[in-house]
Amino acid sequence: MLIKDGMTVLFQGDSITDCGRNDDSFGMGLGYVMRVASDFTVKFPHLNVKFINRGIGGNRVCDLVARWDEDCIALKPDIVSILIGINDVWRRYDNNDSTTVENFKAQYHDILTRTKRETNAQIIICEPFVLPCPDDRIKWREDLDPKIQAVRELAREFGAIYIPLDGIFAAASTRQASEVWANDGVHPTPAGNALIADAWLKAVSEI
Repeated sequence: MLIKDGMTVLFQGDSITDCGRNDDSFGMGLGYVMRVASDFTVKFPHLNVKFINRGIGGNRVCDLVARWDEDCIALKPDIVSILIGINDVWRRYDNNDSTTVENFKAQYHDILTRTKRETNAQIIICEPFVLPCPDDRIKWREDLDPKIQAVRELAREFGAIYIPLDGIFAAASTRQASEVWANDGVHPTPAGNALIADAWLKAVSEI
Protein backbone atom coordinates (compact mmCIF):
# COMPACT_ATOMS: atom_id res chain seq x y z
CA MET A 1 0.00 0.00 0.00
CA LEU A 2 1.45 3.32 -1.10
CA ILE A 3 -0.60 5.44 1.31
CA LYS A 4 0.69 5.50 4.89
CA ASP A 5 -0.57 6.96 8.13
CA GLY A 6 -0.26 10.75 8.31
CA MET A 7 0.12 11.30 4.58
CA THR A 8 -1.42 14.11 2.50
CA VAL A 9 -2.87 13.05 -0.86
CA LEU A 10 -3.46 15.84 -3.38
CA PHE A 11 -5.71 15.52 -6.43
CA GLN A 12 -5.18 17.99 -9.26
CA GLY A 13 -6.97 18.54 -12.53
CA ASP A 14 -9.99 20.04 -14.25
CA SER A 15 -13.77 19.66 -13.83
CA ILE A 16 -13.53 15.86 -13.73
CA THR A 17 -11.53 16.19 -10.51
CA ASP A 18 -13.32 19.33 -9.27
CA CYS A 19 -16.83 17.90 -9.64
CA GLY A 20 -18.51 20.55 -7.49
CA ARG A 21 -16.01 20.65 -4.65
CA ASN A 22 -16.72 24.33 -3.83
CA ASP A 23 -20.34 23.42 -3.10
CA ASP A 24 -19.36 20.60 -0.76
CA SER A 25 -18.56 21.28 2.89
CA PHE A 26 -15.96 18.51 2.85
CA GLY A 27 -14.21 19.96 -0.20
CA MET A 28 -14.07 16.60 -1.95
CA GLY A 29 -16.66 17.25 -4.66
CA LEU A 30 -19.10 14.62 -5.83
CA GLY A 31 -16.84 12.65 -8.15
CA TYR A 32 -14.00 10.17 -8.07
CA VAL A 33 -12.03 12.07 -5.40
CA MET A 34 -14.90 11.73 -2.96
CA ARG A 35 -15.16 8.04 -3.83
CA VAL A 36 -11.44 7.48 -3.28
CA ALA A 37 -11.39 9.31 0.05
CA SER A 38 -14.57 7.64 1.31
CA ASP A 39 -13.71 4.11 0.21
CA PHE A 40 -10.17 4.38 1.54
CA THR A 41 -11.37 5.61 4.93
CA VAL A 42 -13.91 2.78 5.19
CA LYS A 43 -11.26 0.20 4.37
CA PHE A 44 -8.47 1.73 6.47
CA PRO A 45 -10.17 3.63 9.33
CA HIS A 46 -7.06 3.32 11.48
CA LEU A 47 -5.03 5.49 9.10
CA ASN A 48 -5.11 9.27 9.44
CA VAL A 49 -4.82 10.41 5.82
CA LYS A 50 -5.63 13.90 4.53
CA PHE A 51 -7.21 14.05 1.07
CA ILE A 52 -7.20 17.40 -0.76
CA ASN A 53 -9.04 18.23 -3.99
CA ARG A 54 -7.67 21.16 -6.00
CA GLY A 55 -9.30 20.42 -9.34
CA ILE A 56 -10.72 23.48 -11.13
CA GLY A 57 -13.26 23.21 -13.92
CA GLY A 58 -12.04 24.32 -17.33
CA ASN A 59 -8.35 24.04 -16.47
CA ARG A 60 -5.74 23.11 -19.01
CA VAL A 61 -2.18 22.13 -18.25
CA CYS A 62 -1.07 25.77 -18.59
CA ASP A 63 -3.44 26.63 -15.72
CA LEU A 64 -1.77 24.05 -13.50
CA VAL A 65 1.58 25.64 -14.28
CA ALA A 66 0.26 29.04 -13.18
CA ARG A 67 -1.07 27.83 -9.83
CA TRP A 68 1.35 25.01 -9.01
CA ASP A 69 3.19 26.87 -6.22
CA GLU A 70 0.00 27.66 -4.30
CA ASP A 71 -2.05 24.59 -5.11
CA CYS A 72 0.67 21.95 -4.95
CA ILE A 73 4.09 22.87 -3.59
CA ALA A 74 2.75 24.90 -0.64
CA LEU A 75 0.51 22.01 0.44
CA LYS A 76 3.51 19.70 0.96
CA PRO A 77 1.78 16.60 -0.41
CA ASP A 78 3.12 13.08 -0.05
CA ILE A 79 1.20 11.93 -3.12
CA VAL A 80 0.16 14.07 -6.10
CA SER A 81 -2.44 12.66 -8.48
CA ILE A 82 -2.92 14.55 -11.76
CA LEU A 83 -5.71 14.19 -14.32
CA ILE A 84 -5.42 16.88 -16.97
CA GLY A 85 -5.56 17.20 -20.75
CA ILE A 86 -9.08 16.95 -22.10
CA ASN A 87 -9.59 20.73 -22.10
CA ASP A 88 -6.34 21.09 -24.04
CA VAL A 89 -8.19 19.06 -26.67
CA TRP A 90 -11.71 20.47 -26.27
CA ARG A 91 -10.73 24.14 -26.74
CA ARG A 92 -9.46 23.31 -30.23
CA TYR A 93 -12.93 22.22 -31.28
CA ASP A 94 -15.20 24.64 -29.43
CA ASN A 95 -13.05 27.79 -29.37
CA ASN A 96 -10.37 27.36 -32.04
CA ASP A 97 -7.77 27.57 -29.24
CA SER A 98 -5.55 24.55 -29.68
CA THR A 99 -2.62 23.40 -27.55
CA THR A 100 0.14 21.73 -29.54
CA VAL A 101 1.38 18.42 -28.24
CA GLU A 102 4.82 19.99 -27.86
CA ASN A 103 3.52 22.78 -25.61
CA PHE A 104 1.30 20.36 -23.70
CA LYS A 105 4.23 18.06 -22.97
CA ALA A 106 6.59 20.91 -22.05
CA GLN A 107 4.09 22.44 -19.62
CA TYR A 108 3.31 19.06 -18.07
CA HIS A 109 7.05 18.41 -17.80
CA ASP A 110 7.41 21.69 -15.91
CA ILE A 111 4.94 20.80 -13.16
CA LEU A 112 6.40 17.32 -12.79
CA THR A 113 9.94 18.71 -12.56
CA ARG A 114 8.90 21.18 -9.88
CA THR A 115 7.07 18.48 -7.96
CA LYS A 116 10.13 16.23 -7.95
CA ARG A 117 12.49 19.09 -7.10
CA GLU A 118 10.44 20.79 -4.39
CA THR A 119 8.56 17.94 -2.72
CA ASN A 120 9.12 14.30 -1.85
CA ALA A 121 5.79 13.33 -3.36
CA GLN A 122 5.06 10.20 -5.31
CA ILE A 123 3.41 11.24 -8.57
CA ILE A 124 0.34 9.51 -9.99
CA ILE A 125 -0.58 10.37 -13.58
CA CYS A 126 -4.12 9.63 -14.76
CA GLU A 127 -4.49 9.33 -18.51
CA PRO A 128 -6.90 11.82 -20.15
CA PHE A 129 -9.77 10.15 -21.94
CA VAL A 130 -12.74 10.70 -24.24
CA LEU A 131 -15.63 8.45 -25.20
CA PRO A 132 -17.40 8.57 -28.60
CA CYS A 133 -20.61 10.20 -27.44
CA PRO A 134 -21.89 12.35 -28.97
CA ASP A 135 -20.45 11.43 -32.35
CA ASP A 136 -18.38 14.62 -32.72
CA ARG A 137 -16.08 13.35 -29.96
CA ILE A 138 -14.73 10.76 -32.41
CA LYS A 139 -12.83 13.49 -34.26
CA TRP A 140 -11.13 14.51 -31.00
CA ARG A 141 -9.00 11.38 -31.10
CA GLU A 142 -6.67 13.01 -33.64
CA ASP A 143 -5.75 15.59 -31.00
CA LEU A 144 -6.03 13.48 -27.85
CA ASP A 145 -4.06 10.40 -28.90
CA PRO A 146 -0.71 12.22 -29.33
CA LYS A 147 -1.24 13.88 -25.94
CA ILE A 148 -1.88 10.49 -24.35
CA GLN A 149 1.39 9.27 -25.84
CA ALA A 150 3.17 12.33 -24.38
CA VAL A 151 1.69 11.63 -20.95
CA ARG A 152 2.87 8.02 -21.11
CA GLU A 153 6.38 9.18 -21.96
CA LEU A 154 6.33 11.59 -19.01
CA ALA A 155 5.18 8.84 -16.67
CA ARG A 156 8.18 6.75 -17.68
CA GLU A 157 10.58 9.66 -17.34
CA PHE A 158 9.40 10.64 -13.87
CA GLY A 159 8.75 7.18 -12.48
CA ALA A 160 5.07 7.98 -11.95
CA ILE A 161 2.33 5.50 -11.22
CA TYR A 162 0.24 5.47 -14.40
CA ILE A 163 -3.51 4.87 -14.56
CA PRO A 164 -4.59 4.25 -18.20
CA LEU A 165 -8.07 5.73 -17.98
CA ASP A 166 -8.65 6.00 -21.73
CA GLY A 167 -8.16 2.28 -22.05
CA ILE A 168 -10.15 1.55 -18.90
CA PHE A 169 -13.13 3.54 -20.19
CA ALA A 170 -12.85 1.95 -23.64
CA ALA A 171 -12.91 -1.51 -22.07
CA ALA A 172 -15.87 -0.57 -19.87
CA SER A 173 -17.71 0.61 -22.98
CA THR A 174 -17.61 -2.93 -24.37
CA ARG A 175 -19.76 -3.99 -21.40
CA GLN A 176 -22.16 -1.04 -21.22
CA ALA A 177 -22.82 1.85 -23.60
CA SER A 178 -20.37 4.74 -23.43
CA GLU A 179 -23.15 7.01 -22.13
CA VAL A 180 -23.33 4.88 -18.98
CA TRP A 181 -19.80 5.97 -18.09
CA ALA A 182 -19.68 9.56 -19.44
CA ASN A 183 -22.83 10.82 -21.12
CA ASP A 184 -21.04 13.69 -22.87
CA GLY A 185 -17.92 11.65 -23.56
CA VAL A 186 -15.91 13.63 -21.00
CA HIS A 187 -17.59 14.10 -17.61
CA PRO A 188 -18.08 10.82 -15.79
CA THR A 189 -21.46 9.70 -14.57
CA PRO A 190 -21.64 8.24 -11.04
CA ALA A 191 -20.68 4.90 -12.57
CA GLY A 192 -17.79 6.53 -14.42
CA ASN A 193 -16.51 8.16 -11.25
CA ALA A 194 -16.71 4.81 -9.49
CA LEU A 195 -14.69 3.30 -12.34
CA ILE A 196 -11.93 5.91 -11.90
CA ALA A 197 -11.91 5.52 -8.12
CA ASP A 198 -11.67 1.74 -8.38
CA ALA A 199 -8.74 1.97 -10.80
CA TRP A 200 -7.00 4.57 -8.61
CA LEU A 201 -7.32 2.55 -5.42
CA LYS A 202 -6.10 -0.60 -7.17
CA ALA A 203 -3.07 1.27 -8.50
CA VAL A 204 -1.98 2.48 -5.05
CA SER A 205 -2.75 -0.87 -3.46
CA GLU A 206 -0.53 -2.82 -5.84
CA ILE A 207 2.65 -0.90 -4.98
